[in-house]
Amino acid sequence: MFRGVKLGGNSFEPYVTSTYGNWTLEVWANDPISNSDKVPGQSDPEIDPQGSYTFTINDSTNIQPGFTWYTYVRAPTNQGFYRMTFEPNLALNYTTDNVTITPKIYYDVVLKGPTYEMDFAYTTPWKAIGSEIDWVATVGAYDWTDSANEASPKIKATGDYWLLGFTMPFTVSKSAKIIVGYSYTGGADANFKQGNGPKITNTAAVNRGVVTASLAWTF
Repeated sequence: MFRGVKLGGNSFEPYVTSTYGNWTLEVWANDPISNSDKVPGQSDPEIDPQGSYTFTINDSTNIQPGFTWYTYVRAPTNQGFYRMTFEPNLALNYTTDNVTITPKIYYDVVLKGPTYEMDFAYTTPWKAIGSEIDWVATVGAYDWTDSANEASPKIKATGDYWLLGFTMPFTVSKSAKIIVGYSYTGGADANFKQGNGPKITNTAAVNRGVVTASLAWTF
């Protein structure tokens, strides 16, 4: 699930993150576990290099420009899919009373349009079991004017999305932890519109519960 749209079913999602000073670089991937979990033109697999740089304003505020380079290795371009898009972004992170509020704007230079997003994060310590609950909430909207490859007239895509969820980390060793989580996410008012034609509902915009489990190593 991405921005309220189903891009695949059960999936394996490895990623590697590296930090150096204020720089963060990451490569994230998604690969459906079986053929029945695949959505045409999407994760088969999807591999996304991304990065950001943090400018600290004060103890509670920082500004974070970044980018994501979306790549869809086997996307059929002759069916209107893109093999890659590139999306710079800019975020403002503000923390007050242990709540982090992050307004964020993205602009995809291939899909030619912005995405506006507001994120909320809050951590509840759970000392009795040596863990914590990391709560997250997201609301957003996108408005892209060129959502299909080589379409004429161009196809506009719009939609709203939201997410509510949590994760819980459990320490295995000094360098390893297990993280489990659950989120409920969905899309609304998601439509395509080609030229002066009628709006067509994006049937991939659905509501889903998503369970995650991961093993993370730090070195």
